Amino acid sequence: MKNRKLDFAQLFMRIGLSLTMLSAVADRFGLWGKYAAWGNWENFDHYTQELTFFLPTVLSHTSAYIATFFEILFSVCLLVGYKIKWVAYGTSALLLVFALTMSIALGVKAPLDYSVWVGAFAAFLLAEQDSYRWSVGK
Repeated sequence: MKNRKLDFAQLFMRIGLSLTMLSAVADRFGLWGKYAAWGNWENFDHYTQELTFFLPTVLSHTSAYIATFFEILFSVCLLVGYKIKWVAYGTSALLLVFALTMSIALGVKAPLDYSVWVGAFAAFLLAEQDSYRWSVGK
């Protein structure tokens, strides 16, 4: 019974992490309408420049594309259960970069308000599991 509970907890954590990241991606493509934080790519790109003020402009723009690519890739992999351990480590690293960058640029409150630290640590906890049920590729 204990393993069954863990199996469901892992599945729910995968779904939660995936939907959270896909929601952020949908926002930057304007799919959330009046509920959007950014609402379009230009606003998201400007926000990324604000967070990555220490990078040259071209690298800041590039980081917005790279972050979006990995958010989509990791989200899809988590949803279908592909390479969960490695994808969860990648998700944790990506969210840690977001949390640290937000903390430096905006202060510690922003990543706490958006639960970025929680997502990073949840992904790390998922990565540290011994086995994964409902996955398509170990």
